[in-house]
Amino acid sequence: MASHPTLTSSYRARANLPTSGPLASYLLSLISTKQTNLCLSADVETSAELLQLADAVGDSICLLKTHCDIVTDWTDRTSQALREIARRKRFLIFEDRKFADIGETVQKQYTSGHHRIALWAEITNAHVLPGPAIVTALEKAAEATIAKYNTAVHTEISASPRTQPPNGVDEDEEDDTVDETVIEPPMEVENEERRLSAKATDRKQSVVSVTTSISMRTESISPRPDAHDEDTFNLDTATELLRLGEVPFLRSLLLLAEMSSEGHLMTPEYQKKTVEIARSHREFVMGFIAQRSLNSEPDDNFITMTPGCQLPPPGQEGKKLGDNLGQQYNTPRKLILEQGCDIIIVGRGIVRAQDRQSEAERYRKAAWVAYEERIGKNQ
Repeated sequence: MASHPTLTSSYRARANLPTSGPLASYLLSLISTKQTNLCLSADVETSAELLQLADAVGDSICLLKTHCDIVTDWTDRTSQALREIARRKRFLIFEDRKFADIGETVQKQYTSGHHRIALWAEITNAHVLPGPAIVTALEKAAEATIAKYNTAVHTEISASPRTQPPNGVDEDEEDDTVDETVIEPPMEVENEERRLSAKATDRKQSVVSVTTSISMRTESISPRPDAHDEDTFNLDTATELLRLGEVPFLRSLLLLAEMSSEGHLMTPEYQKKTVEIARSHREFVMGFIAQRSLNSEPDDNFITMTPGCQLPPPGQEGKKLGDNLGQQYNTPRKLILEQGCDIIIVGRGIVRAQDRQSEAERYRKAAWVAYEERIGKNQ
């Protein structure tokens, strides 16, 4: 494919370009800092497994992709707990909703209903089958969500467990005390979101603290995270992450330009129109779901995220991979180095592994080596 400056530019350099939207800039900086261009597709069916998976592999990923509607017991507790893990492990959340309806409908699907996606997922995606109005509608809904958050009263209530005696035994406790942690759900009080933090299910609690903060932010609805020069990041990863700061409350959209399933109907003409729509909404549209980079014009700096990535088992390199449902797989090297993609999306290859954490690291390392080779870092 034709060469484009984004193919040989580092993630850090691209984060600093004026063509990067504010959330895209943050994500590119995060990728560079954590040295991971891996997105985990967490297609599991229970909240417990979703949270366990996110916690296990969070250090190895830059994004966690969810399908909230396949989680059978999804509640506000799930989204709150997932956001807390994402904050602690430093990754963004991408809800793979694939919106494809008229504007008013997608706004309601995005902001309300059972899942209230806009409250907890920084990134979502959409088809442009209904036309460009779907992007405009989602952008307006995102702006309204951000504006409400920036002027809301945020109340956090937490209860810390009682301090155990020095010998670790409380004579008033029974032997069957439960020691697991749960997340209390956010609650709507007079149209304001009240967030309750994690608390132990232990029957005895000590001090209950209530913190209320009124946020009346005057900055732009979509502020750009502070950018730093390449040579200022010679610090250790923990310090770099501290300097980068937590994920800002921003929202962004990916457009589906290609899919990894065999025989998909996204023609070259459809793909071309998708890119044109993205260019007219650069502040909100972060990039594409596609099988190759779609950056072609000088100002293009879209992020390409690619599903259908899988490494052969050790010792079976070169084996053709796929399933019996039309899914076709490519290796991280092919997608990142040869196709110019920016982030690989891996699901079953990690989720079904016996050791998910070590398998996530195997994918992370393979994709990062391919990226460094692409930008000529090792030359």
